[in-house]
Amino acid sequence: MRHLMGVLGVLAAGVLLAVSAAMNWRFGYQLGKTELDGLIYGSASAAADCLKALVPFFFFAAIRNRMWSQAAAAAVVGIVMTAYSLTSALGHAALNRLDTTGQRAAEAQSYKDLRSDLARAQEQLGWVPQHRPVGVVQSDLDNAQNQRPWSWTKGCTDVTGKQGRDFCQSYHGLTAELAAGREAEKLSVRISELSGKLSSVSGSAVMAEADPQAAVLSKLSGFSVDTVQIAMTIFIALLLEVGSCFGMYIAFSQWRLYDDMAPAAPVMATIATPVITAAAAVAAPVRETAPVQIAAKPRSGANDNRSAPAAQRIVPMAPETDVERFYKESVQTQDGSSMTATELYEEYCAWCEVKEKEPLALPTFGREFGELGVQKAKLGGRVRYIGIALKGARDLEEDKKLTAFKEKAA
Repeated sequence: MRHLMGVLGVLAAGVLLAVSAAMNWRFGYQLGKTELDGLIYGSASAAADCLKALVPFFFFAAIRNRMWSQAAAAAVVGIVMTAYSLTSALGHAALNRLDTTGQRAAEAQSYKDLRSDLARAQEQLGWVPQHRPVGVVQSDLDNAQNQRPWSWTKGCTDVTGKQGRDFCQSYHGLTAELAAGREAEKLSVRISELSGKLSSVSGSAVMAEADPQAAVLSKLSGFSVDTVQIAMTIFIALLLEVGSCFGMYIAFSQWRLYDDMAPAAPVMATIATPVITAAAAVAAPVRETAPVQIAAKPRSGANDNRSAPAAQRIVPMAPETDVERFYKESVQTQDGSSMTATELYEEYCAWCEVKEKEPLALPTFGREFGELGVQKAKLGGRVRYIGIALKGARDLEEDKKLTAFKEKAA
């Protein structure tokens, strides 16, 4: 399961890194005057984004090894790379969001205008008086112009007598009916055109808001839509930058946290002897047991900082791990004494620095040290190891003399 989680984490972080690098490449490419300049700037921007993802590995490794100058350099590089990448991400996110919302606003306004024009045309069509078809009315007008009263009245310009007045009144009625029919035809064509345009408009234009997400958040938060849009743009940029910067480091730590120690390479161990002073050792030489070789599989990477298998810690042989060596060389049992976990870990880091070894992480060190049988308790809100104390300078000097005497006697 841990391998599956690690692989999924690496894939997700890789996608975020690829998106961020692509945005940086586009941002850098647009800075060049020529195509070659654009390729140079774009490649440099993408490389800077990839380096940004590696900075956490360099920074925390330098901190762990107490290489402060390298840690400061990694921090400066990370800040510069992240700031550059953040500006490009903000520009890209803002441009795309404003383009999208602007297009939606234009489409929504066009849709509203079409609806208003359609309603106006339909209303005007309702105002048109009742009429017959234009062709029928035009035929009646043609027939009226062929009648004799049309000539008498000189085209209804010189009306005399009752018959002439009746004829011209009927003629003017036909003329008004013809005008109403032609107006109705124009409005009908207009209504058909507007209906066709409305049916072709996409459903997204029917939205009442150009940016529904910002509108909802604006109502919930009480801020203006513009403020919410700016906040969302910054959030998207931070999502990409934080994910692409620390995603790989967090994903790979999945294996580091649960990585079991590979079997150790064959080591020579001697049976532990009681601690005695150098003078006593001269008076009564200690008989040492011949070295005993512990059968074990070769350790991959030759790093003995990790935990040895439980089966190899059954007998109190010479230390097989750095934690056991540190315990033997630097710690002694002492009734009534105690040490905090932080103090003990700092002494362990100092011991590793002297031995030129890489210290374990604090949780791993605490787990392995607890397996040595030291009592641990939480006192005053701090974890303390009971019944132990650090060896003094005198004790350490006697241990060194005893070791030198044994080597000379051998």
